[in-house]
Amino acid sequence: MRAPARLGLYGLGLVAVFAVTGLTANAIVPDETVRGWAESTDEHTDEHAGHTGHTDDADLLGLGLADHGYRLTAVSAPTTADADGELSLTVAAADSAPVTDFDLEHEKELHLIVVRADGQHFRHVHPRMSADGTWSIPWRWEAAGSYRVLADFVPTETGEGTTLSTSVQVAGAYDPVPSEPAVTATVDGFDLVLEGDLVAGEASGLTVTVARDGQPVTELEPYLGAFGHLVALRDGDLAYLHVHPHGDEPEAGETSGPQIAFEVVAPTEGRYLLYLDFQVDGEVRTAPFVVEAKAATGASDSRPSDEDSPTEDEQEGESHDH
Repeated sequence: MRAPARLGLYGLGLVAVFAVTGLTANAIVPDETVRGWAESTDEHTDEHAGHTGHTDDADLLGLGLADHGYRLTAVSAPTTADADGELSLTVAAADSAPVTDFDLEHEKELHLIVVRADGQHFRHVHPRMSADGTWSIPWRWEAAGSYRVLADFVPTETGEGTTLSTSVQVAGAYDPVPSEPAVTATVDGFDLVLEGDLVAGEASGLTVTVARDGQPVTELEPYLGAFGHLVALRDGDLAYLHVHPHGDEPEAGETSGPQIAFEVVAPTEGRYLLYLDFQVDGEVRTAPFVVEAKAATGASDSRPSDEDSPTEDEQEGESHDH
């Protein structure tokens, strides 16, 4: 049994996400609109940088719908809920040619995150790429609404982590679900409790404890190179924050638990939607949480000590340029 390793901030990436509230029929945001949004990235970055002294342009990586000369094209999805189909897209380079060479990052060449504007129906999946550069996966929408599609990848040509996104509208009656603070979750008989305070602009320690039938779970299995995979979305605009546990990558057959610890940096005050992917008995499950990021009030006890903080070399070697 592998005791839980000391964990810290593994990767940080932010993508400004613009929720589309109008809903009449299924629509993919046109390339012309995408380019317009991308051109406004610098202005949007400046606005968020002013919210906290700990966040500046250098920290806000992957904010644009187009980034590092790449953009999403040929996005296609089913037009209505409860209809079987395919979700597909292509990553295009600056010359509009499809990109086909990607590096492995967290064991996959591309991570696709899809979530409705109200934070419901979250999915983290891994499509397959065909020879012509088209990424696709069988798809079925569970409900109507405005959805955000985010693609995380590392082009071999640049070796830089990149996150691109677009919006998809699914026709039908949209019944949004308001988010409410929640630090507990029950998924398939697993009970999870989130502990820790999220402080805007500071490294905040969050720990999730996993139990089943009242007993601590110590059989957490590696998933995507870690014992837990955490995604955070800022409520309202769905700004994207991607965090992994810090530490050595688990080896095959290793297990851990019952706690999974993270360091999270929220860019601003406000409500965040957290989604924890964890694996037990070969099955991946997702536990949702909702927490509030508060304003910093001087020194925070949640900031790790110098002894526990990763060294500069560790940070440079393990951070992912999302």
